[in-house]
Order: sequence, then C-alpha cells, then structure tokens
Amino acid sequence: MQAARHARHLTLADLAAQTGTDRVWLAAALDGQHPFPLPLAQTLLGTLGLDPAHADLLTRVPMRGAFQTLPPTDSTVYRLYEVLQVYGPALKTLIHEEFGDGIMSAINFRLELHREPHPDGDRVVITLAGKYLPYHWAAPEP
Repeated sequence: MQAARHARHLTLADLAAQTGTDRVWLAAALDGQHPFPLPLAQTLLGTLGLDPAHADLLTRVPMRGAFQTLPPTDSTVYRLYEVLQVYGPALKTLIHEEFGDGIMSAINFRLELHREPHPDGDRVVITLAGKYLPYHWAAPEP
C-alpha cells in the first residue's frame, strides 16, 4: 500500500483527508497496528487504485507492537524510546500524584503530532491523550 501511496504522490495527510481519517491513526494502521473498518478499507484501496476485494486483509485484528529488537535501531524511534527511559518514571510519578493509582490507557487513546516553529530549530510536538484507568484492587478474603 505504501508503494501505491507513493506512486500517487500522496502524503499521509492527503490520504487521511481523502479517506476521512486522522493521519496519525492512518499511519499506524498502514504499519499494521490497527484493523481498518471494512468500509474504510474499501475506500482506502479504491483511493490507492488497489483491488477493493482485498479489504478483508485490512480488517483483521493485528499483532500489535513493532519492535523486532530492543532497543530499537531506527534513530527516530530510538529517540522516542530514550525519551520514555528518561521521562517515563517521572511521568508515572506525576500521573499517580494527580490521578491516583492507575494507568494511562493506550486503547482509549489519541495521539497528535505537529510542528512548532522555534528560533533554535523547529520542534516536534507530540501529544499523548489516554484515558485514565484507576486500579481496583480487591483485598484478599480473610
């Protein structure tokens, strides 16, 4: 699909606009991280000039997670991994202080990315918005 997208000179933003999806979600789905709803799979394949009969392949529940090795070797992905190594524990502490004992869901989740101009060089701004899920611990029966 990426070859068909490139052959049509479509950016992910272009393809997202043409299919009515979010570009970050679409990029992850094209990488095999999300299943496509059938109507969207058919629209996407039609937009790319591919056979819509293959839409069922895009609707299957994927095996999520893309790392073949840890740490990741791609320099951009490694930097994100590095950010979580450095700031992950601090974020966990702050989440627990502000919300209580729980987690940020990656299932009920939104991710946004945009460019922010800066005099020292443009910034990549990534917003992670996951639903807070409190832990519910049951005390053992006596």
